[in-house]
Amino acid sequence: MTNTCATSTLVVGLGCQRGCPASTLRALLDQALQAHRIELQAIKALASIDIKCDEPGLRELASQLGLPLICFSSAELAAYQAQLSHRSQIAFERTGCYGVAESAALALAEQLARAPAKLLVSRQKYAQATLALAIAA
Repeated sequence: MTNTCATSTLVVGLGCQRGCPASTLRALLDQALQAHRIELQAIKALASIDIKCDEPGLRELASQLGLPLICFSSAELAAYQAQLSHRSQIAFERTGCYGVAESAALALAEQLARAPAKLLVSRQKYAQATLALAIAA
């Protein structure tokens, strides 16, 4: 796993409810990384949907980790619908996208690596948030 991540672009996609604290997002991230034996240093950036880009918890987490937070429009994320492990009707009604975490992770991994991306960790759900990890070679 470590060798793959060292030469690859690994990003975290996040979706959350309004007011979700950075501590909740960090707990979800730490849990996913630990479960999949991924080093925090392997993560290149955080991704979400543009309507969440001003979300204090997301911004605080990015700041704590020293990582950029890149956001995409629902139209940009819609292009990844076929690759989602789960399609949420609620997410679609609220954002115009069937899966924020997975779509955002895939979009950013592809953008940074300029290569096709795939989900390394599919959607993980927590009380107020979702997380996914995507990788591109």
